[in-house]
Amino acid sequence: MSTAPVIELRAAGLTYPGPPAVHALRPCGLTVGRGEYVTVVGPSGAGKSTFLNIIGLLDVPTTGRYLLDGFDVATVSDRHRTALRGTRIGFVFQSFHLLEHRSARENVELAMVYQHVGRRERRRRAVEALHRVGLAHRVEAIPSRLSGGERQRVAIARALAAEPSLLLCDEPTGNLDSRTAAAVLDLFDDLHRDGMTIIMITHDPQVALRAQRTVRISDGVLTETRATAEGTVIA
Repeated sequence: MSTAPVIELRAAGLTYPGPPAVHALRPCGLTVGRGEYVTVVGPSGAGKSTFLNIIGLLDVPTTGRYLLDGFDVATVSDRHRTALRGTRIGFVFQSFHLLEHRSARENVELAMVYQHVGRRERRRRAVEALHRVGLAHRVEAIPSRLSGGERQRVAIARALAAEPSLLLCDEPTGNLDSRTAAAVLDLFDDLHRDGMTIIMITHDPQVALRAQRTVRISDGVLTETRATAEGTVIA
């Protein structure tokens, strides 16, 4: 296994050309080691979506460097970048993005079709991932028969099935009630204990406190913070 950090930003930033130019993310540095759990907080419009797009290989920094598992993403082809995104990053969003007329297993399997994983292996990984998130009894259920929490668990299983280096989550509990959200966050805690690297964007300070580290983005500037035992976040 590589000893390189999963994520390394070296003075990485993104500016949209003008006029006037928009500095969506100011040059910043961030290193996330293997197995770390990091949350990202900040107000709307602060640059969190830009950060997510860079980390998720949807945008390339216009300044500095971004290394994913040691690969400098600016130096590889678009095709290689797409392959990195599909094999090394699992995405979990606020909306579940499930196909309504496909079973939980089929929804998880579909995520591996474009990775050229064989049918038998896709099925094995999908069932294994659903077991891992506590849905062994719902493998063949369609989304309309699942609760909101169960649908999010299917989405998490879909992200895990490709065996990624990084789980990248954008407000994953935003559409869930508090009790269901707590259960899903407990699942992320379990995944982290199992060694998964997690970056989670959230508006909820209580969600942020569950991670090892928190970074804040405000007006395009990323700063590292730390959480106190009393539940406040200090820059």
